[in-house]
Amino acid sequence: MVSKWSPKVYANMQRGGLTAANCTVCVWENFRDTMLNIARFKCAISDQPDILMQVHSVADIRKAKELGKVGIILGFQNTSAIEDRLDTLQLFKALGVGVVQLTYNTQNLVGAGCWEENDSGLSGFGREVVEEMNRLGMLVDLSHVGARTADDAIRHSKKPCAYSHICPAGLYDHPRNKSDAALRFIVECGGFVGVTTYPPFMKTGAASTLDDCIDVFEYVINLCGEGNVGIGTDFTEDYGEDFFDWLRHDKGYARRMVPTRGTAPFVKGLETLADYPNLTRAMQRRGWSETRIRGVLGENWLRFLGEVWGG
Repeated sequence: MVSKWSPKVYANMQRGGLTAANCTVCVWENFRDTMLNIARFKCAISDQPDILMQVHSVADIRKAKELGKVGIILGFQNTSAIEDRLDTLQLFKALGVGVVQLTYNTQNLVGAGCWEENDSGLSGFGREVVEEMNRLGMLVDLSHVGARTADDAIRHSKKPCAYSHICPAGLYDHPRNKSDAALRFIVECGGFVGVTTYPPFMKTGAASTLDDCIDVFEYVINLCGEGNVGIGTDFTEDYGEDFFDWLRHDKGYARRMVPTRGTAPFVKGLETLADYPNLTRAMQRRGWSETRIRGVLGENWLRFLGEVWGG
C-alpha cells in the first residue's frame, strides 16, 4: 500500500487489525530519495513502538500478531531505487525491503511496464536483478509489469513470483489487469496472487461495494485456487490529487500514462484502513468457510512469503 504515512494512518492500520503491510518506499524515486523514505519509516517505527514494528521474516509477522502491532514490510513499486547498481539490493534487503516490483507502468532498465506501448521483455540487466533478488530472498513482484516482461521474469526466476495487487482482466478489461492465462501461469509456477480492492480496476468503478470485491476474490480463487490468493488492496489513504497526478505521469513528470484525473475513489465501506473488518464480514456474509477466510486474510501470504524469504 502507498499512503500519506502519519500517526493517524498508523492508528487506522492498528484499528483495522492489520498485522503486516507492504508499505511502498519507492515509486519513481532514485536511490537517495528512496533511502530518505526508508529513514522516515525507521523514525516512525522508533517513535511509535506501541503500534509499529519492522518485520524481516514470517516469524516477525507472527510476532506482530501476538503483540497486537502493525508489522511494516518495506516495498518497492519500481527498481528505480537501485538505479544501475545491483549491489544496492543487498543494502536494501538489510534495511528491510522484502518486496520489489520490477517496473512501475513504463520502461526502466529492467523491463517494461503495463502502460508501455512496446513491451520488449526482461532485459539482460533485469535477469541479473531477478537472480540477485532470488539470492537475497526478496519477492519479485509483477503487478504493474508488462505481460511479456512478467512472463520472462516468471520463467527466469528460481523462486516463485507474485502479482501482489491486481484485478482480473476477465472481469474488466484494463491495462493494469491480468489475463486469466497470466494468473493461471504464475500459480502453475508456484507463484501467488494478491487481489486489489481498487475501484478503477473493477467494472463497478466508483460505485464498487464490498460485495463487488468479494466477486473479484471469488473469480480469482476459481482460477488460481484458494490457497494461492490473498489480499493486496493497494490502499491509498490521505493523499490528494497532486500525488495521484505524480503517479500517473511517466517518471512522475513526463508523459501522462493514465488518462484518469483526480483522486481514486474508495470502495463503499472500505474508506479507511480502519475499515478492514468490514471486508472480513463481507466474506462471512458470502458464506466463506473459516479456513478460506483465514487463508485469504493472511495465512496464504505467510506460507508463500516463507518460501520466498526463507528463514
